[in-house]
Amino acid sequence: MKRLRFAGALVIVLSLALCSSVGFAASAVKRGDHVITVLTGPSSGIYFPIGGAFATYIGSLGYKSSATATGATAENINALLTGQGEMAIAMADSVIQAVESFGAYSGKPPAKNLRAMMGLWPNFCQIVTTSDSGIKTFADLKGKRIGVGAPNSGVEINARMMFEAHGMTYKDCRIDYLNYGEAIDQMKNGLCDAAFVTSGLGNATIRELGVSKKIAFVPVEGEALKKLIAKYPFYIEATIPAAVYGADKDTTTAAVMNIMLVDVKLPADVVYDLLENIYSPQGLEAVHASHSTARANIKPETALRGIAGTSVPFHDGAAKYYKDKGALK
Repeated sequence: MKRLRFAGALVIVLSLALCSSVGFAASAVKRGDHVITVLTGPSSGIYFPIGGAFATYIGSLGYKSSATATGATAENINALLTGQGEMAIAMADSVIQAVESFGAYSGKPPAKNLRAMMGLWPNFCQIVTTSDSGIKTFADLKGKRIGVGAPNSGVEINARMMFEAHGMTYKDCRIDYLNYGEAIDQMKNGLCDAAFVTSGLGNATIRELGVSKKIAFVPVEGEALKKLIAKYPFYIEATIPAAVYGADKDTTTAAVMNIMLVDVKLPADVVYDLLENIYSPQGLEAVHASHSTARANIKPETALRGIAGTSVPFHDGAAKYYKDKGALK
């Protein structure tokens, strides 16, 4: 079963390859001629601060850069395809569905213009409840009021797949299409029993819930997890450590990578220049300072994770960068 780890040799090779000859040599790119808007996510999640750090750092290089708060993955994919941004954070599962025209994107034309720039961090499927809810297993969600995310959002797509893997449907519960910030606010008032939160660990909204409630998580494990990964191989097995939110025990769940998408129309030399500087020590430190999840996961050895081997093509500038560094054939 796939897990959040890489073979040591691959990590070393990628790390050495991408860190070599990366620096701040004068660029031939006329940076001031290019506007780069980074599409992030809701201010309550971690897309927002991490995406903002990318935008700030890119701006420091001389590009005309800004960050925009959005509804996250689904909105970012649509916005990128319609020319409303140049870079966008998105969950790999939704991107693959858009490219291959299945799942939430079934019946829509394949999104052939989506291009990947770099791997970011794993999003953990965190099914949040409270210790006094009586919910201990996925089956216990039956009859409960559940926040599954905005319709067709990355979170809601994950929720739908989780229900399917457990042999359940939305009809088994009282479903509210609330984003997780709204759902958790309802949990504080006893108006919602559980919420699907797909994000990096250390989510601020979940931690805020822990101020007034004892947090617990619903596991995704056993045969249901095997079925999920078998049908949707972009999922991997992961663990939510108890210490992250002060829960009573570690929780097994599924995770999916976040990736950075980039506008297909952005010149290749611009994308190359961005990567060369983002993966410099200064660039990494600027991004890492935004959130502990960024510091733990955004590094040279995660650059291809969630992208290589999938149907999502790299931008020409990114492909050239990784080939020049020996990380991509």
